[in-house]
Amino acid sequence: LPHAAIVTIAAAGSEMSNSSVITNEDGWLKRGLNTEYGRCRFAIMNPELLYTLPEYQTMSGIVDIMLHTMERYFIIEDSMALTDGIATALLRSVMHHAHILLKDPKNYEARANIMWAGSLSHNGLTGAGNGSRGDWACHQMEHELGGLYDVAHGAGLSAIWDSWARYVYKNKPERFASFGYEVFGLPKSGDTDADALAAIAATKAFFESIGMPTTIRALGVDPTEEEILEMAKKCSFGDTRTIGSIKTLDRKDIEAIYRLALGD
Repeated sequence: LPHAAIVTIAAAGSEMSNSSVITNEDGWLKRGLNTEYGRCRFAIMNPELLYTLPEYQTMSGIVDIMLHTMERYFIIEDSMALTDGIATALLRSVMHHAHILLKDPKNYEARANIMWAGSLSHNGLTGAGNGSRGDWACHQMEHELGGLYDVAHGAGLSAIWDSWARYVYKNKPERFASFGYEVFGLPKSGDTDADALAAIAATKAFFESIGMPTTIRALGVDPTEEEILEMAKKCSFGDTRTIGSIKTLDRKDIEAIYRLALGD
């Protein structure tokens, strides 16, 4: 069925992607659906429609945009240098314009750049030619968190990302270090592990600078151990699949990341 989109929040990139998410309230399951039939024939994108978005929703959308690119960037397989350049340039632009919107939510240029980044981040461009379609572990873990608690998707992603990154980075520390050099302009210390951790810390600091949570409890929810086990079971499809690229995560790994992400 041909369809179109009128963009009212810069976030999901639905206007150019083949991806969608369906929630089944019977069991609180959030599941992704990817099909070329899901792509829009056209989209109407007017940055002025975003002027009245609450700050929290704006920034939550910005995290989602960033993670659509970062999920494609953090892979164990080889990547294309040009694609990496596109991805990191997009992230730098999003971060720059996010801080403008904190001060001036009706800034047309900032809204326009964020809106365009949302489209480019999830149409396949920021992972084109790479050795895999992406990591996507944070998205898959957030789907279970969001299914259980109905939290804003981007906020759920920022709540999980730091703990995920610290759990997996040793599988490819040079990738995280490169992220720090290219996205944040961090100096090379000669210690790849230290540079990787500095990049992770810089990412967490950025999320906090735009008012986004970096732990699950900062979302205002506090999963019990039983709920952590339930989310990990759902995420692993009852122990029948693994997730991730940088590090393959099984049910026990997913449980561990949820626990790390709880925070104080």
